[in-house]
Amino acid sequence: MNPDQYRVKPGKSVRLKDWNTDDDGGLTKDEGKELTDELLDGLAEWQERLFAENKQSLLIVLQARDAGGKDGTVKHVLGALNPNGVRISNFKVPTDEERAHDFLWRVHAQAPRAGQVGVFNRSHYEDVLVTRVDGLIDNKTAKARLKHIENFEALLTDSGTRILKFYLHVSPDEQRQRLQDRLTDPSKHWKFNPGDLEARAKWDAYTEAYESALTTSTPAAPWYVIPADRKWYRNLLITRILLNTLKEMNPQYPHISFDPLEV
Repeated sequence: MNPDQYRVKPGKSVRLKDWNTDDDGGLTKDEGKELTDELLDGLAEWQERLFAENKQSLLIVLQARDAGGKDGTVKHVLGALNPNGVRISNFKVPTDEERAHDFLWRVHAQAPRAGQVGVFNRSHYEDVLVTRVDGLIDNKTAKARLKHIENFEALLTDSGTRILKFYLHVSPDEQRQRLQDRLTDPSKHWKFNPGDLEARAKWDAYTEAYESALTTSTPAAPWYVIPADRKWYRNLLITRILLNTLKEMNPQYPHISFDPLEV
């Protein structure tokens, strides 16, 4: 399993049909889950170092179609982190106050502070996805916004924030099954939104919009196209990438101003 193979190369166009949704990395489900559990222990340890150092931050962007697995990723991967050092935000329909400002105004306020892991469960990319598909903005405006997003992410990077962007790539068949499960299982009825069917009917338009958004992959703020039909493999890949990134950031425990042996 090489996480780099799922990374979108900067400056490259993306055709989502060329990316597998059902990859398993050559592992069985049991092997994948066992490996994920091992990696999650390390992830929690490195998050503690990030929190203690209080100099750097990590921003995780999760984007997917409806039933693509954003909430499942938060629960099964990010649930292993200490909640004191995690802030989860999502960006849905803007309020009147938010509409009165530029489209990134509400986003910047949610960026993680030093020592923190920030999670955007739906992100600033919603303003170039839903708005574009529904005709609220034209292609020229969408392209301009994508450039603003690149500059915004560069600003965060220059301020000490590492950014990881994950597109959870689910197939039409898998999405249909997950939506059906929400209708069949009473305990999942609350998850179902009839509007999801309207978005599903616009599958090709959303594909085009996502392919455009994925061109914002940069060395400092890369996109990863995560095969998401197999939930366990999705969790494994994202855990591995997060752990590798935290190790690269190499946060250090702060020096103490006293001798523990003399206390």
